[in-house]
Amino acid sequence: MDFSPAVSSPRLLLRRFISTIYCIFEIAFSKLTYWTTGACKGTNSFVAGDKLDQNKDQNPTIPTSVNYHFTRKCNYRCGFCFHTAKTSFVLPLEEAKTGLKLLKESGMEKINFSGGEPFLHNKGEFVGKLVQYCKQDLQLPSVSIVSNGSMIKEEWFQKYGIYLDILAISCDSFDEATNQLIGRTQGRKSHIDNLFKICSWCKEYKVALKINSVINIFNYDEDMTQQINLINPVRWKVFQCLLIDGENAGETALREAERFVISDQQFQEFLDRHSSVSCLVPESNEKMRNSYLILDEYMRFLDCREGRKDPSKSILDVGVKEAIRFSGFDEKMFLKRGGKYVWSKADMKLEW
Repeated sequence: MDFSPAVSSPRLLLRRFISTIYCIFEIAFSKLTYWTTGACKGTNSFVAGDKLDQNKDQNPTIPTSVNYHFTRKCNYRCGFCFHTAKTSFVLPLEEAKTGLKLLKESGMEKINFSGGEPFLHNKGEFVGKLVQYCKQDLQLPSVSIVSNGSMIKEEWFQKYGIYLDILAISCDSFDEATNQLIGRTQGRKSHIDNLFKICSWCKEYKVALKINSVINIFNYDEDMTQQINLINPVRWKVFQCLLIDGENAGETALREAERFVISDQQFQEFLDRHSSVSCLVPESNEKMRNSYLILDEYMRFLDCREGRKDPSKSILDVGVKEAIRFSGFDEKMFLKRGGKYVWSKADMKLEW
């Protein structure tokens, strides 16, 4: 018997070579498919989870405009409020600055401080120092605040006004009785008188003024044209009353906003009545729900796509790029609703 090694034919060797190459490509392709189509659902390694877009890694969301709700506490009790006082937590100042720096490094151009009532914490010093830091140290093009205006003093403008681009004051009605019904009031103070006082300070200290109004069952038939034209804000944001589960709707909510809700037709009637107001920027429920990058008091992005606020991990723990993947942010709707505009007072060319 011949025990010498067999010599394979050239044809057999070629077949084995082709088979080996095919196997290598098949394995490589199967792993690529596994990684990119979400076969690893439930893990943090590659992509998935049904809330993640497969293109996020290739085209990560840039946090151009961010709304930081650093406090939930407020001195008003607006019945439709969708960011209620569920905690009293506020980050230490230096940690908040660290998060803001991370956002700037990730592409943030505009920061908006909101609450709650931003001027309630440390009598406005906390938000003042953040405003100064964002404009002076981070050199952001736009720094803004949304406030009910009740806690703002002229001394704040004297100290921090130079660093603030836009101050938005919430005003839902120019009728004091309606403000009482809504909860946009504190004791016997006049919300309207205070608004006009702040208007004069904004002009004196060169801060662009914006008005925010939530249109609801108590004010949808009001005509605010004369007062808005008199104030002449750079923007008048008009929001349709929005329900958010766990905030102003549902068993765990601190507010019951269902009685404030209006129909799309009623909202459109309000818009039609104010069609002559050139600075009006309307936001229906559809435009509003997912078109904001919202950070809560722990610096977690809040995803509102399911009608509630589902938090990401904090940007202080996982960074901006990872946290923003769970924000539910609709950039197309952000642009459609006019989210990007001339937002630096240096570029507004206002006549003070």
